Amino acid sequence: MTSFDIPIFITFWLLITLSIKRPASWQQFRKKPLTDWALDICGLAIQGILIPILQIGLLHRGLHHVSPSVQNSLALPAWASFLFCVVCVDYGYYWNHRWLHRFGWPLHKVHHSVTQLDVLGSSRNSAWSSFFILYIWVHTLMIYLLQDASGYLWGISLTAMLDLWRHSQVAPHPRGWLYPLLSPWLVLPQDHAQHHSEQHSYNFGANLKIWDRIHGTAKDCSHFPKHLGMTTSLTFWQQLLFPFSSP
Repeated sequence: MTSFDIPIFITFWLLITLSIKRPASWQQFRKKPLTDWALDICGLAIQGILIPILQIGLLHRGLHHVSPSVQNSLALPAWASFLFCVVCVDYGYYWNHRWLHRFGWPLHKVHHSVTQLDVLGSSRNSAWSSFFILYIWVHTLMIYLLQDASGYLWGISLTAMLDLWRHSQVAPHPRGWLYPLLSPWLVLPQDHAQHHSEQHSYNFGANLKIWDRIHGTAKDCSHFPKHLGMTTSLTFWQQLLFPFSSP
């Protein structure tokens, strides 16, 4: 575990702890079907173990084999690479996410089988989904190119922490002081919950709300919707390995 992984690890367990302390969330954890637990744990293993190994062991070495001369050739201040990750890559993900809801829906629909927001659900996907999300490719390329990747790596950590947070029910109260401070610019758990409701053609953004506002896909939601997710007839193995077989 690197220093960049520690904040993600702390955020994960902090959100788990805060969630299970809430009686309603604890009941949801207890009632969660075994198939959902298995999918979420497999997703965590893929995103947390397999993908980093692939990035370092195959993609990074592949770039070195193809273009060794450009490794560490990009000189950016740490603050600039951090902003590039948190802002520019975030905008790329906005369009990537919209693509997943159209052409990539057979892959992405497994993620929308989440019927209750919890941190573990952030990783629910088919085994192939990560390869169609730009993070794996852009992050690998940028780390390969940058002379000093520390700022970019902190941007990756922040994006990962926000991803965990927006898939939880640990959200600022609409009448509290934090909500009006964060709501105008940051995607909150309530906003992402709206995306996981039946109105999933809104709120595609990850970190920042500005992209949805610019492109007319924003839907403000100060409270969590009553119903989340979509039902599926796919078995566990179909959802994990072959989600293309039925709606």
